[in-house]
Amino acid sequence: MSVIALRPAVPADSEFCFELHKAAMGDYVTATWGWDEHAQRDYHTRGFDPDHWQIITADGADVGMLNVEYRATEIYLARIEIHPDHQGRGIGTHLITALLSEADQRRGDLVLDVLAVNRRAYALYQRLGLQEIARHGDGNIKITMRYPRPPR
Repeated sequence: MSVIALRPAVPADSEFCFELHKAAMGDYVTATWGWDEHAQRDYHTRGFDPDHWQIITADGADVGMLNVEYRATEIYLARIEIHPDHQGRGIGTHLITALLSEADQRRGDLVLDVLAVNRRAYALYQRLGLQEIARHGDGNIKITMRYPRPPR
């Protein structure tokens, strides 16, 4: 397995993150809303936050991005994207497992939303023990999943 690490994002990572989003999520965005390059670029420009985003590296190469929000009673996995060339190698599993452990240490839950059309990610989250708790958005396009910490 690759050496997986996280590094803080910097403003210069903006284009990498946009191209990553297009490669990793483009088909799902297209299936859900349709891909509009201008609208997606605008959405990215407004949302890119190098102060909160991290770049996922594998063996020193940039392969993805991670955005985690720490809330009072939970860790919210706001976004994880791994370039398709690096998917299926255990990177996502490694990072999400680490977040599950961190949530348990903090005595909180891990929560995330996944697009309903992203069956591959949904299956991964289920395999790691997250449970579907709600569907929302126009046409229930998003699924909220939660990993409840075991009772103590």
